[in-house]
Amino acid sequence: MEKVRRILVHLSRDKSVPQCAKFVQSITGHFARSPIDDHVRVNCSLENNRFILYEAGEKGSQTQLTRASFCPFKHLTDSEAAAIPEDILDRGVDVGVAVLLQTANQRLLLTRRAATLRIFPNVWVPPGGHVELDESLLDAGLRELKEETGLELNPDEVSSQLLGLWESVFPPMLSIGPPKRHHIVTYMLLHSTMSHLQLQACLKPEPAEVSGCLWVDSSLVRAIVSAVDGEEQPVQLPSNLPHTISVVEVSSTGELREAAMAASVLCNRAPAEGEDVERVSTGTKYALDLWLRTLEPGA
Repeated sequence: MEKVRRILVHLSRDKSVPQCAKFVQSITGHFARSPIDDHVRVNCSLENNRFILYEAGEKGSQTQLTRASFCPFKHLTDSEAAAIPEDILDRGVDVGVAVLLQTANQRLLLTRRAATLRIFPNVWVPPGGHVELDESLLDAGLRELKEETGLELNPDEVSSQLLGLWESVFPPMLSIGPPKRHHIVTYMLLHSTMSHLQLQACLKPEPAEVSGCLWVDSSLVRAIVSAVDGEEQPVQLPSNLPHTISVVEVSSTGELREAAMAASVLCNRAPAEGEDVERVSTGTKYALDLWLRTLEPGA
């Protein structure tokens, strides 16, 4: 039997034996009742170094799995799939974890991916990365949080919940290029008992991964999620949105300095062609919207 090297997505429907998902397979589409559905309910579990998605109701608690309306695997033709190189097809579908760290005063930490990264450079996301062998989702999230930001949290000192799952593809649209990476990202919400200022004092970002850090509150998050990727009409920024916000810039050697950034940058949409722009990733907007719902009375 081949030795397991990475955590990959496996799929099960109608109580079938879980099978490893194919790279070109739409994971959301696998469970959707209609080809146009972008939201499905599934059960998920991490078992024996396999991330298994089950049809809702088969086992465990349900969570939402979502893809973008422009997800490449929703629109990929047979000829386009056949043109994808074999080494990419052999990758399967990877599993990632992203941590929405909520402070005691209800701020969330976002980080800007370094410009030198091959996937989504200069894009704002929560801290996160791949789940490693024999890790739980929480352990993976805490490890990535420490590696990327220097924040070390004890699992016994935080409460956590799975917010939702996101089908992530790079490049994010077929108009930009054929798919090269395919992930299911698990967004986890962690509650800290410290304020963002207390945590800020402990930040030591890894410059190879992170070029900026930002604490966002619910009013700024509402503006961010209102800029829906894939829509064509102009973004209408809220009248109360500040012109600038404070961010922590990370130098190539790890030094930190406070700087002002135009708040409108966070409301940029994913471009359908050409070079990407500094923005909040589409999956992050999805997770931020789920977070806003947790703040509603009775949630």
